[in-house]
Amino acid sequence: MCFFKKISKSVYATRIASFFCYWYVRFVALTTRWEKRDINVFYENLAEHKAVIFVAWHGRIAFAPYFWNRCSKLSALVSPHRDGQLIAGLLKRFGIENISGSTNEHPRAAAVKLLRELKNNASIAIIPDGPRGPSMTMSMSPIYYAKTTGKPIIGMTYSIANSKILGKSWDQMMLPLPFQKGIVAVTKPFFIPKNTPKEKLEDYRQQIEDEMNNLTWQLDRELNLPKITKGNLPRKRIKQ
Repeated sequence: MCFFKKISKSVYATRIASFFCYWYVRFVALTTRWEKRDINVFYENLAEHKAVIFVAWHGRIAFAPYFWNRCSKLSALVSPHRDGQLIAGLLKRFGIENISGSTNEHPRAAAVKLLRELKNNASIAIIPDGPRGPSMTMSMSPIYYAKTTGKPIIGMTYSIANSKILGKSWDQMMLPLPFQKGIVAVTKPFFIPKNTPKEKLEDYRQQIEDEMNNLTWQLDRELNLPKITKGNLPRKRIKQ
């Protein structure tokens, strides 16, 4: 993390780092023997509803853009600090637009932009456990956008055999090697009715979090990777 703190202070260093991250992801993704599960569900919902709310965990975000259908627009909410800018640079190279903001900085401005995108039938991407964790913990923001617009939430995760898991990093990021077996999978679509009472939204949040975590653990188990742990640090919820 000290490395990320240092390079985040330099715009040029961040651009260079994102350049190398992009080509690392491209190379590994192209040489991985992928098994794709239910990806058609993702594309079918994208076609039917014109836009989706795409979510992925911070530790499994790097390879998610590789599977995005570049025929449709996607805007991602990214943190304005540290590793968020590295992610932003990576996403840009995959043709994904960035909206700067988080639950801690510029939340209202970011929310307005994201809602505008969805209402214009453009998809949005949210890393619901970023930028500070706890890892693998769903924030309330995707629930809010789904309830307001009627668009479905769809989660994506992946696992790649023989990967190194950065256990000391807060998000336990996966660093895979090329020429391995990989599995990418998506959750079922989650729809939040507009008349859902506030006290019931937590049920949806927990349901999506559980499905994304169980799916991630299942893929890791199938590829003989150790089970990563879910973070348990306190976090602030977006006010409804």
